[in-house]
Amino acid sequence: MRVTEQLPDLTRTDAGVALSSEWLLGTPERQRAAAEATVAAWQDADWPEGLLSYAIYLDTDGELIRHYSQWTDEAAVDAYASNGRAARAGRIDAAVPGIERRDAARYRIYRGSRADDGRIPGTVVAVRVDTDGPERSRIWIDAVFDALGATQNLPTGGIGAFFHISDDGTHILNYAEWTTPQAHIEALAANHGAIAQGPLWTRVQTMQAVRQISVKRYHLHQTLTN
Repeated sequence: MRVTEQLPDLTRTDAGVALSSEWLLGTPERQRAAAEATVAAWQDADWPEGLLSYAIYLDTDGELIRHYSQWTDEAAVDAYASNGRAARAGRIDAAVPGIERRDAARYRIYRGSRADDGRIPGTVVAVRVDTDGPERSRIWIDAVFDALGATQNLPTGGIGAFFHISDDGTHILNYAEWTTPQAHIEALAANHGAIAQGPLWTRVQTMQAVRQISVKRYHLHQTLTN
């Protein structure tokens, strides 16, 4: 296993499934301890077949960890879930008791794009949205891309956005790459909580059966690869 400081490549074509979840730790000290315990637990165990990368992110408020892993397919995820996950979780819990695990789902990328200008993301923004099913999730994501395509002056800090839909179709995860946390904060402040303004963005924000759950900014702790 290798430990790197590089973000995972969300454009890779061999990643068929993504797992993502959130851990609530409450303080920067517990956040850091849980991240380090996670890396240690993985270093001392066999690398699962079909796992391509596993990234650990710390939120900028010092309370949360976001996990994001890329897998070849569902069979690889199922094999790991039945043989290996419990032992790693037990070791982490022994080091940092009281972790609140939440927002766990299996996802597939539905649509994504990234600026081809050489910029390296300095922060990842995880946007969680719930809908009433797969069709509504696709309609909403398509509406976002319609709005992006029609906007001439997008915020300069945005680099990429990769929209995932969960297996049951009711959860959307937007994994968005930005230059800095401040660039994202300023973009939302300038546009009343959206990335830009206009009728197409109003449609995105007011679409029925779509509920924004959370918006969190993260920086990468480490990425594990085989």
